[in-house]
Parts: sequence; C-alpha cells; structure tokens
Amino acid sequence: MATVEECEHALHELAARIERNNSSGAHQRFDRTLRCTLPDLGVTFTGRLADGQLADIAQGDGSGAQIGLEMSSDDLVRLVAGELQLAGAWASGRVRVHAGVRDLMRLRTLL
Repeated sequence: MATVEECEHALHELAARIERNNSSGAHQRFDRTLRCTLPDLGVTFTGRLADGQLADIAQGDGSGAQIGLEMSSDDLVRLVAGELQLAGAWASGRVRVHAGVRDLMRLRTLL
C-alpha cells in the first residue's frame, strides 16, 4: 500500500505532466472539479482541472466534485507512472469513475 505522501506526490506529478502535455492548448476549455478517493488509506484528494492544468490539490471531502475517481493507493501510483492504463483499469473495476461520458473521454486523454 502506498502512503498518503506518495499519493499526493503522484498527483503533483500528474499535474506537471498535464501542464507539459497541454502546450497546444487542447485542454483549455476543460474546467472541472475533481475528487480522487483512496479507500485503502481513508483519504480523498481534491483538485481542479482548469486551463489545461490540475491545480489546488489538497486533502478534502470532495463533495460536489464534477468528476470522481476511486481506486487503491497503489493503483493511483501505477496509473500516474504509466504502468496502468485508465481504460483497462476502469473496465476491470480497479478504478471507478463517476463522470459523464464526455468528461470520461476528456479525462482519458489527460491521464
């Protein structure tokens, strides 16, 4: 099981990758609040996807978030490291996504 600190670090790595990959501005109009729940740690991280960036990463309850992710701490670290693909993890039930289809498709391009 990954630690809370490792998971927070992974989310900051993801934020940096999203920013690097958005040099074309393709994700400029994608503005959503995000919740990432890690049941094995009993923690939820929140953030905001806006202007091609993942910002305001913090621990919180995430109530009212437009996009919700739920996975184990190890799967979060693997997902960010590129060792786990979102589509396959979602299809197998390792990652639960609570979002509309349009948001799911755009999220897939970010991860």
